[in-house]
Amino acid sequence: MATKYAKKILEIIETSRNHMTAEQVFYTLRQTYPQVVLATVYNNLNRLWQQGSIRKITIPGMPDRYDRIARHDHLICKKCGMLQDVDLTDLTALLERQIDIPILSYDLKLLYICDACRHKTAEKS
Repeated sequence: MATKYAKKILEIIETSRNHMTAEQVFYTLRQTYPQVVLATVYNNLNRLWQQGSIRKITIPGMPDRYDRIARHDHLICKKCGMLQDVDLTDLTALLERQIDIPILSYDLKLLYICDACRHKTAEKS
Protein backbone atom coordinates (compact mmCIF):
# COMPACT_ATOMS: atom_id res chain seq x y z
CA MET A 1 0.00 0.00 0.00
CA ALA A 2 1.38 3.38 -1.00
CA THR A 3 1.92 5.94 1.70
CA LYS A 4 0.90 9.57 1.32
CA TYR A 5 4.59 10.32 0.83
CA ALA A 6 5.04 7.71 -1.89
CA LYS A 7 2.02 9.02 -3.78
CA LYS A 8 3.28 12.60 -3.63
CA ILE A 9 6.87 11.58 -4.53
CA LEU A 10 5.56 9.69 -7.55
CA GLU A 11 3.54 12.74 -8.58
CA ILE A 12 6.61 15.00 -8.20
CA ILE A 13 8.76 12.74 -10.38
CA GLU A 14 6.09 12.16 -13.02
CA THR A 15 5.48 15.89 -13.46
CA SER A 16 9.14 16.94 -13.41
CA ARG A 17 11.42 16.84 -16.44
CA ASN A 18 14.47 17.75 -14.36
CA HIS A 19 15.72 14.27 -13.38
CA MET A 20 15.64 15.15 -9.70
CA THR A 21 18.04 13.91 -7.04
CA ALA A 22 16.67 12.57 -3.74
CA GLU A 23 17.53 15.89 -2.11
CA GLN A 24 15.60 17.83 -4.75
CA VAL A 25 12.60 15.54 -4.26
CA PHE A 26 12.96 16.07 -0.49
CA TYR A 27 12.89 19.88 -0.78
CA THR A 28 9.90 19.75 -3.12
CA LEU A 29 8.04 17.31 -0.86
CA ARG A 30 8.68 19.52 2.19
CA GLN A 31 6.53 22.21 0.58
CA THR A 32 3.54 19.90 1.11
CA TYR A 33 4.78 17.91 4.12
CA PRO A 34 7.16 20.10 6.16
CA GLN A 35 7.67 17.35 8.76
CA VAL A 36 9.09 14.79 6.28
CA VAL A 37 12.69 13.65 6.79
CA LEU A 38 15.26 12.82 4.13
CA ALA A 39 15.43 9.13 5.11
CA THR A 40 11.71 8.80 4.34
CA VAL A 41 12.31 10.20 0.86
CA TYR A 42 15.20 7.79 0.22
CA ASN A 43 13.15 4.83 1.47
CA ASN A 44 10.16 5.74 -0.70
CA LEU A 45 12.29 6.40 -3.78
CA ASN A 46 13.94 3.02 -3.36
CA ARG A 47 10.58 1.29 -2.92
CA LEU A 48 9.07 3.07 -5.97
CA TRP A 49 12.12 2.11 -8.04
CA GLN A 50 11.99 -1.53 -6.92
CA GLN A 51 8.28 -1.65 -7.79
CA GLY A 52 9.07 -0.32 -11.28
CA SER A 53 7.08 2.88 -10.73
CA ILE A 54 10.05 5.20 -11.42
CA ARG A 55 13.44 4.97 -13.11
CA LYS A 56 16.73 5.49 -11.30
CA ILE A 57 19.51 7.00 -13.39
CA THR A 58 22.97 6.23 -12.08
CA ILE A 59 25.98 8.18 -13.33
CA PRO A 60 29.34 7.37 -11.72
CA GLY A 61 30.56 10.15 -9.42
CA MET A 62 27.17 11.86 -9.24
CA PRO A 63 24.06 11.42 -7.10
CA ASP A 64 21.37 9.12 -8.48
CA ARG A 65 18.54 10.88 -10.25
CA TYR A 66 14.95 9.78 -10.62
CA ASP A 67 12.71 9.90 -13.66
CA ARG A 68 9.33 8.89 -14.98
CA ILE A 69 8.84 5.49 -16.59
CA ALA A 70 7.67 6.73 -20.01
CA ARG A 71 9.87 5.26 -22.78
CA HIS A 72 12.76 7.63 -23.52
CA ASP A 73 16.54 7.70 -23.38
CA HIS A 74 19.11 10.17 -22.03
CA LEU A 75 21.93 12.40 -23.21
CA ILE A 76 24.51 12.91 -20.46
CA CYS A 77 27.37 15.42 -20.58
CA LYS A 78 30.50 13.56 -19.53
CA LYS A 79 32.03 16.74 -18.06
CA CYS A 80 29.24 18.48 -16.12
CA GLY A 81 26.65 15.70 -15.82
CA MET A 82 23.85 17.66 -17.49
CA LEU A 83 21.08 15.19 -18.27
CA GLN A 84 18.55 15.60 -21.08
CA ASP A 85 15.74 13.43 -22.38
CA VAL A 86 16.02 12.21 -25.95
CA ASP A 87 13.27 10.34 -27.78
CA LEU A 88 14.82 7.73 -30.04
CA THR A 89 13.21 4.88 -31.90
CA ASP A 90 12.46 1.98 -29.56
CA LEU A 91 15.32 -0.48 -30.10
CA THR A 92 13.78 -3.43 -28.21
CA ALA A 93 12.91 -5.54 -31.29
CA LEU A 94 16.31 -4.93 -32.90
CA LEU A 95 18.17 -5.83 -29.70
CA GLU A 96 16.07 -8.94 -29.16
CA ARG A 97 16.87 -10.16 -32.68
CA GLN A 98 20.59 -9.58 -32.13
CA ILE A 99 20.81 -11.46 -28.83
CA ASP A 100 17.87 -13.85 -29.36
CA ILE A 101 16.56 -13.24 -25.82
CA PRO A 102 13.37 -11.38 -24.85
CA ILE A 103 14.18 -7.99 -23.26
CA LEU A 104 12.06 -6.56 -20.45
CA SER A 105 13.48 -3.05 -20.84
CA TYR A 106 16.69 -1.17 -21.47
CA ASP A 107 18.19 2.13 -20.36
CA LEU A 108 20.21 3.88 -23.04
CA LYS A 109 22.57 6.63 -21.87
CA LEU A 110 24.37 8.55 -24.60
CA LEU A 111 27.49 10.32 -23.33
CA TYR A 112 28.59 13.54 -25.03
CA ILE A 113 30.15 16.92 -24.22
CA CYS A 114 27.53 19.68 -24.03
CA ASP A 115 27.93 23.03 -25.78
CA ALA A 116 28.74 24.88 -22.55
CA CYS A 117 31.55 22.45 -21.66
CA ARG A 118 32.92 22.51 -25.23
CA HIS A 119 32.99 26.33 -25.09
CA LYS A 120 34.78 26.27 -21.72
CA THR A 121 37.39 23.89 -23.16
CA ALA A 122 37.81 26.03 -26.28
CA GLU A 123 38.27 29.19 -24.17
CA LYS A 124 41.08 27.56 -22.20
CA SER A 125 42.94 26.59 -25.39
